Amino acid sequence: MNKITRILTVVVTCLVIGYFSGVETRSSIETWYPTLIKPSFNPPNWVFAPVWSMLYIMMGVAAGLVWDRMDSDKETVKRALLIFAIQLALNALWSYLFFGLHNPMLAGIEIVLLWLMIYETYAHFSKINKVAGYLILPYLAWVSFAAVLNASIWFLNR
Repeated sequence: MNKITRILTVVVTCLVIGYFSGVETRSSIETWYPTLIKPSFNPPNWVFAPVWSMLYIMMGVAAGLVWDRMDSDKETVKRALLIFAIQLALNALWSYLFFGLHNPMLAGIEIVLLWLMIYETYAHFSKINKVAGYLILPYLAWVSFAAVLNASIWFLNR
């Protein structure tokens, strides 16, 4: 597989996971989420889809760039991609916990684990490919914001 095919494979994988996470959120965004008290810095709902789409694309490109280095350091790349897969699963789990179970507290605990795994992904990716590491930083920043938003929503609605 060449570099472009690897990148496209991971981008599509990330977008599919994002799509299924969105399926989990759709009904709650129309029914449960509007009933919550939200902080003044809560973005409008229309912001989330384009931001997450761009983040999933950037994550996929980053993972594809790392995957492309498999021949030069197989064990390091495999470990980095495993950490990436774990954080991607945690990403999807957050949507289920927050929107599916309507549990901001549990989602808030989980987002801390997600943030740590994203940071680990960044650290591992940066050692393999600097650009891949840089592509993870906006995701880390957005999840930092999301963690504050999650905690605020939990606090305002407890």
